[in-house]
Amino acid sequence: MTKKIVLPTQEGPPSDVERIKADSNYLRGSLVETMEDPITSGIPDDDNRLMKFHGSYLQDDRDLRTERQRQKLEPAYQFMIRIRAPGGLATPEQWLVMDELANKYANQTLKLTTRQAFQLHGILKWNMEQTIQEINDSLMDSLAACGDVNRNVMCNPNPYQSDVHAEVYDWAAKLSEYLSPRTNAYHEIWLDGEKVIDSKEDVEQEPMYGALYLPRKFKIGIAVPPNNDVDVFSQDIGFIAILENNQLVGFNVAVGGGMGMTHGDTETYPQLARVIGFTPADKIVDVAEKIITIQRDYGNRSVRKYARFKYTIDARGLEWISEELHHRLGWELEEARDYSFDHNGDRYGWVKGSNDKWHFTLFIQNGRILDTDDYPLMTGLREIAKVHTGDFRLSPNQNLIISNVTEDKKEEIISLLDQYNINDGAQHTALKRSSMACVAFPTCGLAMAEAERYLPSLLNKIEEIIDEAGLRDKEIIIRMSGCPNGCSRPALGEIGFIGKSPGKYNMYLGAGFVGDRLNKLYKENVDEEEILNILQTLLFQYAKERLEGEHFGDFVIRAGHVKAVESGLDFHD
Repeated sequence: MTKKIVLPTQEGPPSDVERIKADSNYLRGSLVETMEDPITSGIPDDDNRLMKFHGSYLQDDRDLRTERQRQKLEPAYQFMIRIRAPGGLATPEQWLVMDELANKYANQTLKLTTRQAFQLHGILKWNMEQTIQEINDSLMDSLAACGDVNRNVMCNPNPYQSDVHAEVYDWAAKLSEYLSPRTNAYHEIWLDGEKVIDSKEDVEQEPMYGALYLPRKFKIGIAVPPNNDVDVFSQDIGFIAILENNQLVGFNVAVGGGMGMTHGDTETYPQLARVIGFTPADKIVDVAEKIITIQRDYGNRSVRKYARFKYTIDARGLEWISEELHHRLGWELEEARDYSFDHNGDRYGWVKGSNDKWHFTLFIQNGRILDTDDYPLMTGLREIAKVHTGDFRLSPNQNLIISNVTEDKKEEIISLLDQYNINDGAQHTALKRSSMACVAFPTCGLAMAEAERYLPSLLNKIEEIIDEAGLRDKEIIIRMSGCPNGCSRPALGEIGFIGKSPGKYNMYLGAGFVGDRLNKLYKENVDEEEILNILQTLLFQYAKERLEGEHFGDFVIRAGHVKAVESGLDFHD
């Protein structure tokens, strides 16, 4: 039986971040002066906290940290910028801008994130303003891509359902726009906007967020069954599209998901969102706004690791959140409608959508776009963008769809794909195509172990086991994160790895194939040799003893290797 956790929603005085927000004059702080300071390539911690609201983090190259300390130099500071792309949609023109900025100001690579956004890494302080201005000129922005606000709104990019996707994407874009902060700080600081607020005595309005914004980050995703590629139950709010006669009629509303936790603190845990009802499509913005205001008013502002919406709900209960939501809406959600998911991965290669246009999904390992000697991926996509008349869709699995390709353009794009050796990843095992890792080292300051740089080599070794076991074409969801914050959603991996220290990971097993069940700790502090030995045994057992159609996550539970975890409240039991 699932226990109910008792976490106070407010344990004491506000955290230091709440002070920073309160003193920031609606996210301005001293960022203008800080970014103009020529003495250092870094910025003070208070301003770095505010930078998140502007879509950027200060980082340093951890590969160089020790050597620079030895030379008595400051860390190799650089900035990451995250660019919002609601629903993961970008035009060819916008793609070319991202490509140009990556090569002009960043580290000559482009990162596609697990939230369908772009990331640029390695930008120097002196180039930040110009970079953000050029992003803005492309009709994109980084506002609210990070920080204690609603983040990039995700939606299903399934090319088979092109007509439904267009409608769902429109709702994702409306949510993203409506839920964005209203402060003028972003425009003033980065876009040479006219200064509107001269002092804290002047009044600026944040009608939904208020002066302190939210207690922590907030995430929204929209899934279109039968595909749960957005991992809708990992979201603070998950909207599940309900179709009747192939027409969108509304959304089931799920609340309280989240992947992050803290090693050693059993009062932190990943959690699945729970469905509390159904809303007609035209009320989705109202529902989202009211849920966000509940978290604004009741979330923990004392201890940030307990500040996510999942803890607010688990401390008070689903009945409470439903009643509070109905009170704020002035009407009640309807009873949830039936739906079903059958997968949460991408379908690679060419498919013809319901709009009679073509869509090509290609595997981008860990979302990193760059050129190598034998795989000029970045250059090839650049050349495709120059001729493409449709759009690009960033997958929640860090892959890319060259979408809405007309019959006239298809052969030209196929020719470019062939010229640059760009393919759908069919040469890889289904395990590799179902894999995902966060950035981790060298840029993420929270990373405890490698992820993006290490998972490919680990997968090469696991593929040898997969081939020997006869499982090459069997999809098994594998996720790796360099720390327990869970950016790659490792708690939803049938095989999940969360970094503990360099070369050491906690290994988790048993998540649901469609993203509806968490995994369970199998063994702590494993290194590569232990990982391969464990998987050698488990994968061969799975190959020999699995039932027809049985997924790996279900098998390890049936075989007694781990217990099923339907709620984060049972994650540590």
